[in-house]
Amino acid sequence: MNSITDDLHAMREHYDQAPLRKADLNACPLKQFSVWLGDAVSAKVYDPNACSLSTVNSQGQPSARAVLLKALEDGQFIFYTNYNSRKASHLTQNPNACLHFPWFALQRQVVVTGTVSKIDSLRAEEYFNSRPLQSRLGAWASSQSEEVDSRESLEKSYLDAKEKFGGDPPKPPHWGGYALTPETIEFWQGGPSRLHDRFFYQSLENSWSIRRLNP
Repeated sequence: MNSITDDLHAMREHYDQAPLRKADLNACPLKQFSVWLGDAVSAKVYDPNACSLSTVNSQGQPSARAVLLKALEDGQFIFYTNYNSRKASHLTQNPNACLHFPWFALQRQVVVTGTVSKIDSLRAEEYFNSRPLQSRLGAWASSQSEEVDSRESLEKSYLDAKEKFGGDPPKPPHWGGYALTPETIEFWQGGPSRLHDRFFYQSLENSWSIRRLNP
């Protein structure tokens, strides 16, 4: 039987996308992102708005986890979370963050870097009230990132929240959103012979520069 390392050595995808040219791209990376996100939705990519959020704590230790992009407004990428979570603690210490969208089914990925800020509480409340009831109750039940002794304890917290709030739980005071203002956005598309296409947008004062990078 081969070792797992042998299996990993043998794992290889063959990329076959047509070359991506600078002329194919929108001068605004946010518009280009919207086009690619639309392509991912049309292709029925699983959770097309899911991305990895990378943060760094005060000791410089990185951490990553999946979040869902819930808005692209006013030039900002918006996601929601528990303000008592580990990710929120990191963002308080260091507001620099990275979002990675892995649309590998389309041989594409996008990496966004920038700084985050909390969004207005009323805006967060509006979104919270649009969520399914189970998700709203779950926001009350989970003390995100804190230790819990068992699955049963977590389920009891959910039932307690359901008993307390019924069908109309309010937004918890510790729950809200972040807006990431992008400083760089990189678009990657796979190509034959590992000659992948990479285009790197960087924010200038009133515009964006675009550079092609080696794969």
